[in-house]
Amino acid sequence: MGKRTVLYDAHVAAGARIVDFGGWDMPLHYGSQIEEHHAVRREAGMFDVSHMQVVDIAGSAARDSLRYLLANDVAKLRDPGRALYSCMLRPDGGILDDLIVYFRAPEDYRLVVNAATASKDVAWIEEQVAAAGFAVTVTRRTDLGILAVQGPAACDRVAALVPHGAALLELKPFSGCAANGVFVARTGYTGEDGFEIVMPLQDAEPLWGRLLAARVHPCGLGARDTLRLEAGMNLYGADMDESVSPLECGLGWTVAFSERDFIGRAALESQRQRGAGRKQVGVILEARGVLRAGQKVLTDGGAGLITSGTFSPTMKVAIGLARVPAAAKNQCQVEIRGKALAARCVSPPFVRNGRIQVAL
Repeated sequence: MGKRTVLYDAHVAAGARIVDFGGWDMPLHYGSQIEEHHAVRREAGMFDVSHMQVVDIAGSAARDSLRYLLANDVAKLRDPGRALYSCMLRPDGGILDDLIVYFRAPEDYRLVVNAATASKDVAWIEEQVAAAGFAVTVTRRTDLGILAVQGPAACDRVAALVPHGAALLELKPFSGCAANGVFVARTGYTGEDGFEIVMPLQDAEPLWGRLLAARVHPCGLGARDTLRLEAGMNLYGADMDESVSPLECGLGWTVAFSERDFIGRAALESQRQRGAGRKQVGVILEARGVLRAGQKVLTDGGAGLITSGTFSPTMKVAIGLARVPAAAKNQCQVEIRGKALAARCVSPPFVRNGRIQVAL
């Protein structure tokens, strides 16, 4: 038996198929992964993401410590509630994790990190801030749960359920606000509008029930994966890990080479000067079949690898993310069951806000 979120019993009651995910017993789907995917693209769906870890960093050196720990620069965050996406790197530029950081107050920041890397992340943060002498406290919040409500109707349905909900509709993307112990941010992992709601554990099941009554569809890990892949969003442990730098997996835009030192900076600067040998691309299969992680991609610049793949419910074709030689052009082939099938490289995302972004 794995670890369970506070909503585990609610998932079982709703008929979820439970699978192991990074040591957690989580819902894969509630009957139809495809229906859940379409619910998010067309209306509103919700995900239990309470397995992800909230980490609060507070103290007089909180800002400086995060400017050192993260490749993106929290100095960009000037208004309470604002957020940014960043990688946390090793000295050699490899990605320890990707995360979102929220600026709550001048001496108070909140990170949300991946479930499978949470213990490693916290240990790394504590080790680095201690070695550098930053005056901060690092608190792993085990008393909080997280719900993600995503889709074109998601914000309106959440706003109708909470006091002063109209104020939530005024939030800009990558910003949030707090009230009565609940933090709501306009962020997500699906390529659709929506909120991620961080709340005390005892509030999670009542909110889940109210959202069900408001016709928000429960969704599992399967739909979350097809949605994020259509949106061109990386999955840690698949599209990136400690052997890959942000410059090699489409995340160069998250690196801020501002006037500061950060862990991994020297390695990234060296890689930038000599040119990264690999890059991330989207792949669309032009023959019948399904793209899966580990399949070889053949390009005119050399061989690469599919890092994530699926059949897109929105586009009705097989799509994937791949790491290929930097010299690769648009046309490629993918080896599937011993056959080289025609495909092409594109720039992700494939789908955002319900609209297909690439030519079919």
